[in-house]
Amino acid sequence: MIQPSAPIAAIAASLQRERKRVGLSLAEVARRAGIAKSTLSQLEAGTGNPSVETLWALSVTLDVPFAHLVEPAKPRVQLIRAGEGPGIASDTADYVATLLASCPPNARRDIYLITAQVGEPRRSDPHSPGVVEHVVLCAGRALVGPTDEPVELHPGDYISYPGDLPHTFEALDSNTTAVLVSEHV
Repeated sequence: MIQPSAPIAAIAASLQRERKRVGLSLAEVARRAGIAKSTLSQLEAGTGNPSVETLWALSVTLDVPFAHLVEPAKPRVQLIRAGEGPGIASDTADYVATLLASCPPNARRDIYLITAQVGEPRRSDPHSPGVVEHVVLCAGRALVGPTDEPVELHPGDYISYPGDLPHTFEALDSNTTAVLVSEHV
């Protein structure tokens, strides 16, 4: 059995996330993994004590590496500087489309135009679990991202960061503008 110091909460969250990702019911995942539905229910509730064999069976059933089930999800920060990223040019116009982030299935997004002035930074408390914010700086300069690791952006720079952690937007130039996309997964 897993030692008492095992990341039971991380396992519970991972199992819930991965089961929803594949779109299977609790009963179906349990059946495919060869474990009792009550065992899987307890694991997802964070009250179970899984064996290595149980977790291996679940990782195979959910088609994820074993480590994805036992390590806490790490917030991901992605930065694309102006002029970077996969750009596709048009044959008929002076136009380049640069892919910054593709939309996952069933995602909801809110898009905002941000205008900010030098002064007190905008500090945001964590949003709902799973929210990711995407920012493209249009004009000026700003410090943007997780409160403990903001990144200085220049016009055309892109950053994404977990919106369910404390984050900040601080204008470093007057009349700083940006496009912010809040993605609700």
